[in-house]
Amino acid sequence: MPALFNFEVHTPRRIFYSGRVQAIVIGLEDGEIGIYPNHSPFTAHSVTGTLRIKDNDGGWRSAFVCGGILEVKEHKNVLMVESADWPEEIDRQKVLEIKKQSEEILKNTQLKFEIDKAKKKLHHAECRLKVLDQEEGKKNKEA
Repeated sequence: MPALFNFEVHTPRRIFYSGRVQAIVIGLEDGEIGIYPNHSPFTAHSVTGTLRIKDNDGGWRSAFVCGGILEVKEHKNVLMVESADWPEEIDRQKVLEIKKQSEEILKNTQLKFEIDKAKKKLHHAECRLKVLDQEEGKKNKEA
């Protein structure tokens, strides 16, 4: 049996994930990192993007996570994020609509706060679409 470690993902609204895993892969401010059992302890800012979890059966699962803090400890690893979604929780049509609206705002406004807000929404939409595309690609390979 492979070595496992405890991993949790918390959002302000729920415990998104809690279980024993073989590995996780997540983006940090200075690049992507893989965490495996007995990893050295550290704390770092995570970036908005894809979280990949290798569960205790060896299967990989992807999720969208929105910025946060990753804390790696000896007995427990916790990712605290603003929000998190499994692919099946993401509405592709709604995300495409948000992406389109954000792109329109970026084309038609000069107000910095609107530009910053639209860039953030656009980035989140693109990351959600990436998670959906990864999951669809995985299902197509299995079929």
